[in-house]
Amino acid sequence: MVELLAPAGDFEKLKFAFLYGADAVYFGGQNYSLRANARNFNNLELKEATDFAHSLNKKVYVTVNIVFHDADFAGLDEYLKYLNDINIDGAIISDISVIKRIQELNLNIPVCLSTQASLLNTRALKFWKKLGVSRVVLAREASKEEIKKIKDTGMEVETFIHGAMCTSFSGKCILSNYMTLRDSNRGGCAQVCRWNFEIADKPDLTITPKDLNMIPFIEDEIKMGVDSFKIEGRMRSIYYVATVLLAYRRLIDAAIDNTLTPGLKMYYLNILNRCANRESAPQFYDKIPGVNEQYFTGRKEESNQDFLGVVIDYDEINNIATIETRNYFKIGDEVQFFHPQIETFNYKINTIYNDSMEKIEVSNHPKNIIKLPISKRLEKNTLMRLKVFDKKDFL
Repeated sequence: MVELLAPAGDFEKLKFAFLYGADAVYFGGQNYSLRANARNFNNLELKEATDFAHSLNKKVYVTVNIVFHDADFAGLDEYLKYLNDINIDGAIISDISVIKRIQELNLNIPVCLSTQASLLNTRALKFWKKLGVSRVVLAREASKEEIKKIKDTGMEVETFIHGAMCTSFSGKCILSNYMTLRDSNRGGCAQVCRWNFEIADKPDLTITPKDLNMIPFIEDEIKMGVDSFKIEGRMRSIYYVATVLLAYRRLIDAAIDNTLTPGLKMYYLNILNRCANRESAPQFYDKIPGVNEQYFTGRKEESNQDFLGVVIDYDEINNIATIETRNYFKIGDEVQFFHPQIETFNYKINTIYNDSMEKIEVSNHPKNIIKLPISKRLEKNTLMRLKVFDKKDFL
């Protein structure tokens, strides 16, 4: 069965990832990882996260995927030995020198070739396989034909199915280095490709690609035998991680059970496009991206305020849900609750209590504790969002 692989920027996101459908997670330590601005994990947290995942029969992959300069090797041997000792399920690596060092140290760490290596062909795959790579994370620019040819070699293959795209080939960008002196290939990407540029009579020109979204072709890749579906987003919120994971979890399960319908795809496509702040497309999978897969002018990336709260307790005797809030909502609003163990349902807010059980009209402060009378039992860590789409409208 295909693995659903989720980002985990910190321990809270890791727990939500597993709760909302991930089979495995990937994350970085304090060094050697391409998401330097994520909170990441110190050594103690790396072990705790790995032990926690293994207690759930889940897997963890640790990113060691910067492009190394000589100065970066300080402490690497000790770090690799530590990863080996805590029994991670694989290290995601882009630099040949790190792969060779694992072998020279006789470590038992499975090597996953990072997407930073931009693997797109079988000849390169054979080269990496000889070096001891056991899984390849294909470049985001891989086409359907390229994925199939590489998978047909028998190699374990991981593909990105959702998240941000690079303007240049993955792992080859130096825009950040040039514009901000932040090394994008050592974790310091300033996302220059998201900037607006004023050029001649074309204000707000951008070179931003739309996000990747593989919902239209999820069945294709399952039938092709892809081993792992990867979601990008270690910097994203728990709401984004949970929403994306639950959508793909249910789509993958439906595809395997032969119950996946066009309506279900369309429903989750709308949900996913709503929870991110950029539009999305399959990008390179079925064709070379064109004008419909790219932003040029007039781009807007305004974050919505759909994420309203997290259920932290439920009183079964009085049917009261205790919620830690995230965004503004008021009496009369229609909202939704979603969780892996329940069918998403709609709820109209008629009564709001504060933490002292006093009635209030509006909840307008993040991290407030409020209470709602809800007859349906809610699990802890159920998420509450603004009602925007209703599943029945698509089926």
